[in-house]
Amino acid sequence: MKNPTISSSAFVADNATVRGDVTLGERSSVFFGAVLRGDRAPITIGSGTNIQDNCVVHVDYDYPVVVGQNVTVGHGAILHGCTVGDNTLIGMGAIVLNGAQVGSNCLIGAGALVPQHAVIPDGSLAFGSPARVRSALDEAAIAELRQAALNYQQEAMECKAEQEK
Repeated sequence: MKNPTISSSAFVADNATVRGDVTLGERSSVFFGAVLRGDRAPITIGSGTNIQDNCVVHVDYDYPVVVGQNVTVGHGAILHGCTVGDNTLIGMGAIVLNGAQVGSNCLIGAGALVPQHAVIPDGSLAFGSPARVRSALDEAAIAELRQAALNYQQEAMECKAEQEK
């Protein structure tokens, strides 16, 4: 099994698990209790992306996980064998399944279930179980997604400094 590749500027909490073929980009973060298991296919986490507390990111044969840049993955979310575009927010407790593709500049609501092979287009607000696109996001909402990622980058730098003391 491959070992993780973790950028020196990334933050990984002491009690997070990052195992196997996992790549963490610059300024990315994996918070407390999160588990990233690249044991059957690769996981790629883009620069500036945050994986919050108690998330699970896992793969399946032929279903890698690719998460873009400046993505926020909310507390307790599950990403399994899926693709998430840049500057997207996956809400707390949401589940995104094998083969699903979530575009850039999207907001997936808390508790949503994005089923296998679903496609959520760029700039969409989607929620429910199964998740359905409810509307397009306006520029103000997209700016809030960007700010959420920036806020977590700052939080991660503070946690990293504290952990390295």
